[in-house]
Amino acid sequence: MGNLLTVVVHAANIHDTKAGILAAKRAVEKYPSIRRFCADAGYRKTFEQDVKETLGLEVDISARIKPEWTILPKRWIVERTLAWINYSRRLSKDYEITVESAQAMCMIAALRTLIARF
Repeated sequence: MGNLLTVVVHAANIHDTKAGILAAKRAVEKYPSIRRFCADAGYRKTFEQDVKETLGLEVDISARIKPEWTILPKRWIVERTLAWINYSRRLSKDYEITVESAQAMCMIAALRTLIARF
């Protein structure tokens, strides 16, 4: 469905593959029924190993994007969700000063989208 489970904003000098475990841990703490994670090919090694060692879960890696146009399963759900969140004006640029306010604005934008669906 593309619902946002958790948000982790971190410094730009930390690569997403290393910081991804923070979001994974937080998601599993909130939702212990999670059995697997999905990620794109950029998360193939470090994130995959961290999730397996730390949480004991598997990561499904989506195929690389090909030159021709094809729909990749589940990837469009993530891209659509991020597009909905970026529709929020405050998230269109880096207006937020603190990490906490950036995380809060992401959650507010996701909630606005969720409420609009109802």
